[in-house]
Amino acid sequence: MTRLTFLAPPFGLADTDFELVAVDGAPGLLALRAASGDARLYLLDASLHLPGYHPIVPRIDLDELGDPEPAVYVVVNPSAAPTTVNLQAPIVVAADGRARQTILDRGDWPLRAPLAEVLAAA
Repeated sequence: MTRLTFLAPPFGLADTDFELVAVDGAPGLLALRAASGDARLYLLDASLHLPGYHPIVPRIDLDELGDPEPAVYVVVNPSAAPTTVNLQAPIVVAADGRARQTILDRGDWPLRAPLAEVLAAA
């Protein structure tokens, strides 16, 4: 388990304090749980599963995190329809646990990319 402190709440949430917990039996899949218990998201470690995903994180976000090479995670949106990942708004995490969900303003990254297609292209 890793504690994360977001510089601003992730989009659609109110919390800034979270725990990042590995999902048993699924390397690179993590649960992001609000310390308050009010929210949970699933994240995929882009470095493990999306080797072709190299987003250009806005300089202001890197400066605020104080880390020029943060870890990059994408939000997984499980559903009865094909599961998707959000490639346009990754979560970036500094080595000290500070985090931010950023919106990529460079590149053509989809908001809802079908996970199976993304993994097949990797």
